[in-house]
Amino acid sequence: MLPFSTAFLQKSVLRKSVIAWTLAVSVIASPVLYSSTSDAATAVVAQHEVSASEYSQFLQSKFKISVNNGVTRGQYIQDLATALQLTPEKSEAKFTDVPTSNKWYNAAATLSENDILSGTTVHPNQKLDARTAIYFAVKAAGLKELAYTYPPAKVKTALAKLSIQPSTLSTQAGQELAVAVDSGLLPKSLYSSVQAAHTASPSATFVETVLGQVLKFKGQYKHYLGYTSDDDIYAKLQDAYNTSRLIQAPELQELANKALEENLVTGYNVKDNRYEANFIDSLSLNYGHDDIKHAVQLIGLLRSEGISAKVQFEPKTSAFIYLKEWGEPKSTEDYHVSQIANGNYIANAKEYDLAFEFANTADKNKFQKVILAYAKKDSEDQKGLIYSSWWQPLYYSQTALKDYDVISNNKITQGDYYVQSFSLNDKSATVAAGFKALDPSVKVDRYQFWVDGPFFNYLNGDSK
Repeated sequence: MLPFSTAFLQKSVLRKSVIAWTLAVSVIASPVLYSSTSDAATAVVAQHEVSASEYSQFLQSKFKISVNNGVTRGQYIQDLATALQLTPEKSEAKFTDVPTSNKWYNAAATLSENDILSGTTVHPNQKLDARTAIYFAVKAAGLKELAYTYPPAKVKTALAKLSIQPSTLSTQAGQELAVAVDSGLLPKSLYSSVQAAHTASPSATFVETVLGQVLKFKGQYKHYLGYTSDDDIYAKLQDAYNTSRLIQAPELQELANKALEENLVTGYNVKDNRYEANFIDSLSLNYGHDDIKHAVQLIGLLRSEGISAKVQFEPKTSAFIYLKEWGEPKSTEDYHVSQIANGNYIANAKEYDLAFEFANTADKNKFQKVILAYAKKDSEDQKGLIYSSWWQPLYYSQTALKDYDVISNNKITQGDYYVQSFSLNDKSATVAAGFKALDPSVKVDRYQFWVDGPFFNYLNGDSK
């Protein structure tokens, strides 16, 4: 059986060095930086401000949220609860205008439990106004306490950006609007919707942007280091890789190691779902490798081909059987081996996935053409490839792509960590049954996805 490990894959064909897999401990940074309206703050220009259409696409793709003009308070409350993935726990909230049988009750109760909705009235059928949307958003984004630190002078300075006099608002409302301005929760593009003379209901664009902004503040929007076109993307990649370590998930790895020893699987990955990009599936794919120099050159290659994409660094740890005839292995900080009963070893090495979200499906489709031309090795001394190109590069998509093959993922999750092992589709049920035999309580999530042809060939036993 062939081991599912790109480390082993390259070792068996190219060299006796092994692949490293990563646990990045660097902070996942959003590329969107909003300038503070405070006189004391340093202005920072947003390099890539998220558009309303992108928020709309995300909300529809992830949550089936479709916002129309003239949204009601009840629908907005429901959309907030849905986007934040909140459900009521106590269901003890009491509202004078929303009984427990009302369709808006669960959402209202959830926001009440999370200190987003206060009071005993909801007014679910009332048209939403822009300022009320922001008052909800401030609390949902976790800015309430910050807002209530604002003294009158600070409120006045912030509200001047909106052409609003503080005297026209309650103290609390003024503080909440002010913090929305200063923090960037309310982008400049939406200022006109909350200005003094504006009384109409907010547009769908306004609501979608506010919902998206709340998700960003909660860390529930997309996660990415930046764009391929950013001047600092190379430094961010280097930092993520250099500060990474092997992932430690002892209980999961103990089970997966048993599967390795019994030849149930030939290799597996460990990942931390807190680093997942949360990209839109139809626009994204993942690319796996071990060498950071390769990643830097890959970004440069995409730029040279006119492909712009968001980039996230997703760490992995790869595990596979290291055969004793390969020689005595040496453990390092990024590569650890432990001997098993038959004299072989289980090796753990650090590697990474680069998650890309492309601007459009055309660029996603173009990715394979670029890889096969400049990052796929076809002969031992081949020239004209980027550094450390592999015989079988690994990249995959959660949605169908022409000229890709379908394989299966066999995934076990525990808390923030998961183990996954890729297999041919006709082997997936056997893998899942084997895990269940080792631990009847385990739940194996099996699903199919699309992978590049060279890696599919590798799973079928083709070394090149």
